[in-house]
Amino acid sequence: AACGSKTDDNSGNNSQPASALELLNAVWANYSDDDKFPAAGGDFDEANMTEDAPGNFSVEDGDALDYALSFPAADAGKLSDAASLTHMMNANTFTCGAYHVKAGEDLETLGQAVRDNIQARQWMCGFPDKVVVLSVEDYLVSIFGAEDLVNTFRDTLAETYSGVNVLYDEGIQ
Repeated sequence: AACGSKTDDNSGNNSQPASALELLNAVWANYSDDDKFPAAGGDFDEANMTEDAPGNFSVEDGDALDYALSFPAADAGKLSDAASLTHMMNANTFTCGAYHVKAGEDLETLGQAVRDNIQARQWMCGFPDKVVVLSVEDYLVSIFGAEDLVNTFRDTLAETYSGVNVLYDEGIQ
């Protein structure tokens, strides 16, 4: 291809994703088979539930966002769409939420609210090692769980999209 770049190899520096689900699907597709784990995605709506892949998560129910993904319920109105990917056996092993933030909302302030909400949790059934909150264009992504799984997702996201801005990368207190 004398003009333009390779666009058919599904690797590196994709442009702005069209949805939170597309963002998570692109990252998951770039995982090696060895790095993948038993996963589920989506919310409690049968149409959104997925197995072995990310799924859509409704932004209509702030309490469900808070319960399942640790996204602050009070901030749900700042989102236009969301998606999730979690470890099928234990959400504290790996939980990732991707959030398309509405125009005009401050990603860094919202990122801090998500980080603070995760850090304030009382954990049961296992204690996550770390939390990472980052932004990609007008998307916010939060990940918490086992350090190796969180780091693999963070690194694969950075390989998949350019312009990843890490807001928080820290141990769970």
